[in-house]
Amino acid sequence: MSDLKKIYYKHRNWIEPVGFSLISLFILLAALLPSWISDGSSLRFKTPWFLLGLLAVPLIIFTGVRKTRTSGRMYHPLVKVLVKNKRGWKTWIPPLSVALKSLVIALVFIALARPQDSSRRMDVNVEGIDILLTLDLSGSMATPDMNPTRLGVAKDVLQNFIKHRKNDRIGSVVFAENAYTLCPLTLDYSILSQMISELELGVISDKATAIGNAVALSISRLRKSNAKSKAVILITDGTSNAGNTSPEQATEFAKTLGIKIYTILVGRNDNSAKINPALLSDMADKTGGAFFKASDKSQLESSFHNILDALEKSKIEDQAVAYAEVFIKYLWWALAFALIDLLLNLFVMRQTP
Repeated sequence: MSDLKKIYYKHRNWIEPVGFSLISLFILLAALLPSWISDGSSLRFKTPWFLLGLLAVPLIIFTGVRKTRTSGRMYHPLVKVLVKNKRGWKTWIPPLSVALKSLVIALVFIALARPQDSSRRMDVNVEGIDILLTLDLSGSMATPDMNPTRLGVAKDVLQNFIKHRKNDRIGSVVFAENAYTLCPLTLDYSILSQMISELELGVISDKATAIGNAVALSISRLRKSNAKSKAVILITDGTSNAGNTSPEQATEFAKTLGIKIYTILVGRNDNSAKINPALLSDMADKTGGAFFKASDKSQLESSFHNILDALEKSKIEDQAVAYAEVFIKYLWWALAFALIDLLLNLFVMRQTP
């Protein structure tokens, strides 16, 4: 027998309790650490005085394992032969059972301390932003200077924008020679996204561009909204040349009602006489929005990212950290360890009277 084995057998009444205590501590920390190290997470305890019960756990393990080593002794005439034989794996079950029971007690105390995790944020009294997506369907939106066309790119970016919204009601207005409501304000993003994906040129008369009418219709959809923030996102590739409401009039309506207008001029037509960047810029400036130019998909996506940032800033003051109760997962762990201990004692360590 090696020196290490001799030392082990001589002092195992102390070594094994300490070893199982350390193993139990490691398992306990493994259960707690994910809540401490996850991104943006902070664990706290609502009733932390229950954690004082953890001080008794190492003592329970220590005395329990020692008891399994000092009880049930017997005298046998061939004890020297028995000592030479290797220990069976079942000899580890009693101290393991003590460790499992101690883990159950520790996890119950942790659950009683009511651990709470702030990794989840929730909106407290937050009213989402009401947004009207106002999309140009005039014939020039079929121009292939954006792959595949201006309209195709606009539809893709709009769908991606919708996918990233939360708690905001979104509606859509489409326009060309006149303006029509595609979808009223809704939280059903899947329906709105599907309706936008099915848009095609020619569904309305596309011989002119009625920007004023489109913005006025969008404003009317937002007029009765009780949201603190309301915005119109106008996507067009031309100037206003139709309609019975001018863009300037629509802008004044928006300003009066506190509705911001974000305007995006799409396409590579800087030298075209059919566009009016100054008009779009003026509409945005007067209402507290912003004006963007986008000659390709990446620039259009960037424009929407900037709009997203601006919209989120208007909500950030209404957000607060909410601590979620997570004690239930510790109770589930306790139940699992208790079940394992029960099965070990019922089927592995069955005792005869």
